[in-house]
Amino acid sequence: MKTETANKDWSIYIWMFTVPLFWGGAFGAAQHVITEVPPITAAAFRFGTAGLILFVFTLLRGEWQVAEMKKHWLGLLLMSVTGVFAYNALFFIGLSYTSAINGSLIMAISPVLITLGAVLFLKESWNKKLGIGLLLSLSGVFLVIVKGSWEAMTSLSFNAGDLLFLSALLCWALYGLIGKVVMKGVSPLLTTASTTMAGAFFLIVWSFTAGGWDRVPHMSGQAWGEMAYMTIFATILAFFLWNQGIHRLGASKASIYMNLVPINACWIAVLFYGSSMTWVQCIGIVLVIAGVCMVTLGSGRKATDRRAEQIVGRG
Repeated sequence: MKTETANKDWSIYIWMFTVPLFWGGAFGAAQHVITEVPPITAAAFRFGTAGLILFVFTLLRGEWQVAEMKKHWLGLLLMSVTGVFAYNALFFIGLSYTSAINGSLIMAISPVLITLGAVLFLKESWNKKLGIGLLLSLSGVFLVIVKGSWEAMTSLSFNAGDLLFLSALLCWALYGLIGKVVMKGVSPLLTTASTTMAGAFFLIVWSFTAGGWDRVPHMSGQAWGEMAYMTIFATILAFFLWNQGIHRLGASKASIYMNLVPINACWIAVLFYGSSMTWVQCIGIVLVIAGVCMVTLGSGRKATDRRAEQIVGRG
């Protein structure tokens, strides 16, 4: 029994490695899709389809608990607005102005923000590693945005897409922190399904003002393949596994896997979409990942020790 429990505990660590792979591929895929369909329409189609599939799956598993959703309606609504509606609206629009590589690098700072938010609002402890890690990550993101240009540094002329991704970053951090609280009373599957559906509703309403639904049936085969990838892998599977990680590992520890998103996004964008990566962006990768690793590995060690003590205590 102990062996089965240990294997089950370790399985989430293995599955969490697929999350940054799925999300890393979504940056390049989304950037191509929005050349054929308006950004908000693409986001609405992606999450609307994913929401319907998740609803049916949750219903079939008997986990569609209306009473639980009513009890935690405010938290679920806030997750829908921040992590599905606002984040993805900013994500798709931001890709119209900046590169997939830049967007993924900016999002790589999310583990630090989630940990910082946990310190300020969820009563987790502050330490020196957190401060140093935050400084390193912010430096890396700034370096990526200005592309090493002294002129850009002195004029503070930022790309509009980079600023949109910084806003998306804040929304994603809020999504993770709120999720840590909500999933104390709601299962990860029900959380994923209900927030995806609610967020998709807001995106669909907005998409009617943006137009472009008449272009969807005429998307190219490549765009349809990319949309299917984003719907199944980058939304249904990735969001469910992410929420599982938040629930079982905690927000700070689960967020460490976001460190791999820019790496995956970079090699996928370069390999499949003809993007280029400069030495400045490479330095940005090193700084961002060094910062988030310092924070999340430091904060995760104590949680691991407590987990081990609990297992030994049950033995």
